[in-house]
Amino acid sequence: MALINQATKELQVKIVYYGPALCGKTTNLQQVHAHVQAAPENKGKLVSLATSSDRTLFFDFLPVEAMSIKGFRTKFQLYTVPGQVIYNTTRQLVLRGVDGVVFVADSQYEKMAENVESFANMEENLRTLKLNLAEIPYVLQYNKRDLPNVAPVEYMEYLLNNREYQVPTFTASAHQCEGVFETLNMITRLLLHKFINEGSRKLA
Repeated sequence: MALINQATKELQVKIVYYGPALCGKTTNLQQVHAHVQAAPENKGKLVSLATSSDRTLFFDFLPVEAMSIKGFRTKFQLYTVPGQVIYNTTRQLVLRGVDGVVFVADSQYEKMAENVESFANMEENLRTLKLNLAEIPYVLQYNKRDLPNVAPVEYMEYLLNNREYQVPTFTASAHQCEGVFETLNMITRLLLHKFINEGSRKLA
């Protein structure tokens, strides 16, 4: 749920990067944090909640050109979930209060089963939180396209985007910062569109 801060006139929106282990969620957040157009005082610290073998990242930022809705500027909070299944409880905690999702898929052929399993796990965790993916803005990022053994985009679309309503998808090589901001820009646009059309009356 987006949070409205009357004191600072900010609308806080939570975006979660979801996907299997080592798919590039962490790299996406690191690239965004390093290159996002935000004044230093409007960019939070990159916080890593590390376990022995996995980690969850978080930071927030207020873009330089933050869109205003009813006089409120929009601050984005970006999170990653841990990729490994043993941390599923942490995944659920991170998803709590989510407004939008970026699902990061690993484009390598041998990772297709993990992508499908992770996507199903995301839907299940959302249902546990009484949330419906169909009602949450989300996009798909097909990462690691620079590797030699990648599956065709059409095949990944069939596995992950074969629904009545197809969501925007982006090819990426996150460690080269390719596709990272295209993905982020789309999910933020979808969220702002949603709040302008559905949520602006809450700010009146």
